[in-house]
Formats: sequence, structure tokens, C-alpha cells
Amino acid sequence: MMALSVPTIFTLRVMRYMRVALALLLTLLLPAVSHAADWTIDQLMHSLAQTRSGRASFVETKSIAMLDKPVESSGELFYSAPDHLEKRTLKPKPELMTVDGDTLLLERGRQKYRLQLQAYPELAAFIGSIRGTLAGDRKALERNYRLSLDGSAAHWTLQLLPADEKMLAVIERILIAGEHDTVLSIAITQADGDSSVMRIEKLAQP
Repeated sequence: MMALSVPTIFTLRVMRYMRVALALLLTLLLPAVSHAADWTIDQLMHSLAQTRSGRASFVETKSIAMLDKPVESSGELFYSAPDHLEKRTLKPKPELMTVDGDTLLLERGRQKYRLQLQAYPELAAFIGSIRGTLAGDRKALERNYRLSLDGSAAHWTLQLLPADEKMLAVIERILIAGEHDTVLSIAITQADGDSSVMRIEKLAQP
């Protein structure tokens, strides 16, 4: 029987130690992976629905095919359950978009535009994707989108694919990402290739 050298014995011991350490690591990780797999759309909706109102800052970057570089805007968002939403743009130019129920009011300087969303179903579906997510209203979302969820409670991504052909002609998909009951970003890919990403940071209530 051939004797093993000291370096060889040392190497074998290190390999055995690494195998044991790897086994322990897998034992620790498996429950976490299993927990992540249990994170469902219903759980996400329930978590989001706990927030009845909120205020956040946003930075939105739009990539438009006809422009050489992305366009960036920033401002604040306000939400109050079940259906009040405000997007107050401060830069580069002041603009206020307010949605209450079925009515959208857009203010740019001295100009004001009032729309009834029922007359603009594609626009209503888009706004509904935001309000429905913030409200944790799965039924409202599924009227216009097919939903799929990736990740865990600590970091999740909700994908919305339009279920209607008319909506598909406008929006290819919407990706909403967040942590627990907080939405952190909204990424929109349009059918024409344009896209936008809104990054959101929760602010304390005044």
C-alpha cells in the first residue's frame, strides 16, 4: 500500500472540509429558497393593500426612438386608496397629473385638460396598472393584464402583459419591482420600441 505524502493528506483534509461546509451551506439555503418559492401574487397583493396612502419622490427616464438621448424628469407621487393618484413633475417643467376615479386632470402652466378615462380604454388600462398594483387589487389588474411574479417578499418583480390586442398595440409589457409592500420601480416597454423607467423612493408622510 502506497503511503500518502503530507501535502496530499493535507489536500484531502481540505477537500473533506469543503464538502462538509458546502453541505452545511446548502442545508441553510434550502429553507430560504423554499420560502421564496412560496411567495405568491395573492401574498403580494395582500401586502400592498395594507398601505392606504403614500408619498414618494420619483425620477423617470424615457428612451424615445426619435431622440438622441434619454429624457429625464423628476418630482413627487401621491397615492390615496382606493383610486386617487397624483404625479407632480417638478423638473424639467412643472406638470400635474391627477386621477380621481374615472377622471384625469392634466395641468401644464395655465393649460388644463380634463379627460374621462372611459373614453380612452388604453389610457385607462395603463393607469389601472399603477393604481391596481398600489391598491393590491388583483381582480382590477387581471381585467387587462396577465400577471406573473418572480422573486421573494424581500425583492420581487411583477410582470404585466396586456391581455387585449388593442392594448398590445400600445404597450408590450410593464415590470413593477419592489420590496415587501413598497414599489421601487416601474418599467414600461412600448410596442413601438420606446421605453421608460421610473425609480421611486418612499417619503415620510407630512
